[in-house]
Amino acid sequence: MTKPLRKAVLPVAGLGTRFLPATKAIAKEMLPVVDKPLIQYAIEEARAAGIEQFCMVTGRGKTALVEHFDIAFELERTLQERNKTEALEALKATQVEPGSMVTVRQQVPLGLGHAIWCARAFIGDDPFAILLPDDLVLSQTPCLRQLADAYRDTGGNVVAVTEVPREHTNRYGILRIGKDDGRMVEVTGLVEKPAPQDAPSNLSIIGRYVLMPEVIGHLAKMERGAGNEVQLTDGMAKLIGNQPFHGLRYEGRRFDCGDKVGFLEAQIAFALKRPDLADAVRSFLKSYV
Repeated sequence: MTKPLRKAVLPVAGLGTRFLPATKAIAKEMLPVVDKPLIQYAIEEARAAGIEQFCMVTGRGKTALVEHFDIAFELERTLQERNKTEALEALKATQVEPGSMVTVRQQVPLGLGHAIWCARAFIGDDPFAILLPDDLVLSQTPCLRQLADAYRDTGGNVVAVTEVPREHTNRYGILRIGKDDGRMVEVTGLVEKPAPQDAPSNLSIIGRYVLMPEVIGHLAKMERGAGNEVQLTDGMAKLIGNQPFHGLRYEGRRFDCGDKVGFLEAQIAFALKRPDLADAVRSFLKSYV
């Protein structure tokens, strides 16, 4: 029987150096796309997939991420006194059930695999999702919901995948694939950042995963991979052949918000989806392009 997917890990310990000086004093995951920080988009996407428990893997200077999901009594009282009902309503999405959010520290930057290993006590023996807040997906059905539905159908591990230009395979974890029905692919191998001439395909994993807890045992060996870091891709590769492992070509458009151009594009794309902003945004864009 497939265990229900109720847990999500969000690795948020990175320094955000590509956005300095903006990220000197604030976490990069608190940078807003339109009027919501990246971390809130990730939590809302997880909730839409049925996730009930959240673990943020944080680092020094990341306390604002936790504060964002706490109740701000003074702010709410002030808004009530001023009859700011719309602003009060906007705050509701930032509240989580008491006891449903925990944090663990990744004291040293040893890679994504190490960050996930840091959440091992939270994960326990349960399947779990991973969301990288830098990857923002605009879609009709939230991306993680698509993965959760696929997990219920196939069991085992499911990762979100997209096609990338072959010359860019050295930037991503790339799939070696078996059966392919055009949407779901059987994963027969994983290679972290292969050179274009060595890449087994051009299907890349993006920052959405549903994984089985057995991956933690492989990550615990602390084997170093690309960049001399503990790579999540290497840990996942050890699961192939022992558990079902699939890649899902998700519906939607992914924006790399860890990149300045991707972040700016996300601002425009998400604003154009807002009925209260779309016309004004289209109007001012005409004066620039």
